[in-house]
Amino acid sequence: MEYMILINIDETVQAPEYGEPGFEEFMGPWMAYNQKLIDGGHWVSGASLQPTTTATTVRRTAGTPDAVVDGPYLETKEQFGGYYLISAENLDEAIELAKQMPVLAGSFEIRPVAFRPDAR
Repeated sequence: MEYMILINIDETVQAPEYGEPGFEEFMGPWMAYNQKLIDGGHWVSGASLQPTTTATTVRRTAGTPDAVVDGPYLETKEQFGGYYLISAENLDEAIELAKQMPVLAGSFEIRPVAFRPDAR
């Protein structure tokens, strides 16, 4: 079964940017985690997102034109920062895989995938 792990991060916890001191040390655990998913046959896909300061939101209300606004839809401490789409035997295994993620501060939402048109 496939599960989506939605990664909600605390954007106030600053990670080093590419080229800055400490970037390689910061990314080491993430690369190891990715490789663990690949080696275990769990990897389907994954990506991180740019900060919410780069977001654009399209808001739709029935009967009115769409509104396009800068920024995220919700004002919360944690923001959607990336995802993993994994293959796991069951929810318990998906939870255990998510718990191993090297997020400094945040939370994970794990949801079974209902349908994916490009699934094999």
